[in-house]
Amino acid sequence: MKAHHHQVRVYYEDTDMAGIVYYANYLKFIERGRSEWVRSIGIDQARLKKEGMFFAVRKVDADFLRPAVYDDVLTVETVVESQTGARLNLIQRVLREGEEIFTAKVMIVSLSVDGYPVALPADIRQLLTEN
Repeated sequence: MKAHHHQVRVYYEDTDMAGIVYYANYLKFIERGRSEWVRSIGIDQARLKKEGMFFAVRKVDADFLRPAVYDDVLTVETVVESQTGARLNLIQRVLREGEEIFTAKVMIVSLSVDGYPVALPADIRQLLTEN
């Protein structure tokens, strides 16, 4: 499956007292990358919610490799590793000038509005396999 790339710039508000990106902000960066990836392949999350389902993060396994600092331009790369009926396993990497500085394995599940797992609709599965 193709990799999706989304750029983010590090702002002062993203850094800690040491001047490096605060660790929790990497989760925000990869969330933005996932949101832009989903939008880019044609999935309308607002429509899905109206139809009674949504995506939720179930698990994140993160590895912080190098620090990013104020004004860095980062690229968030998102790739589908695998999928099952109600689950997507993604690999997300944050790159600075091509160097991997953060990586995460992210498990996404599709849930009903009642919070129970629900199979991904066929049209969504097709979009995921085509892109």
